[in-house]
Amino acid sequence: MGILLTADAAQAGAAAGGGIVMVLYIVLIFAFLYFFMIRPQKKEQKKMAAMLSALETGDCVLTSSGFYGIVIDITDDTVIVEFGNNKNCRIPMQKTAIAQVEKANAE
Repeated sequence: MGILLTADAAQAGAAAGGGIVMVLYIVLIFAFLYFFMIRPQKKEQKKMAAMLSALETGDCVLTSSGFYGIVIDITDDTVIVEFGNNKNCRIPMQKTAIAQVEKANAE
């Protein structure tokens, strides 16, 4: 009878240890997701927001569709971009459509 009680106690201890291991695995999965997916994305969003806030008239921009142009006017959430040598080709677009900015005064 004493052997059965000892075996039951060992199984109960193993079950409690298994629960701790499962919780540890879940914590490790969430830590992995945070450091390899969420954190880099937030870093990239901050970098993009800083780039768009520093946008000025006269800067050369690359749009998300692949067109290069020069910023003519800036409002809160839109910009007017002039494409090519034709001064009549001015298109308003959202700031979020800008993928890259090259400063006008950079050499």
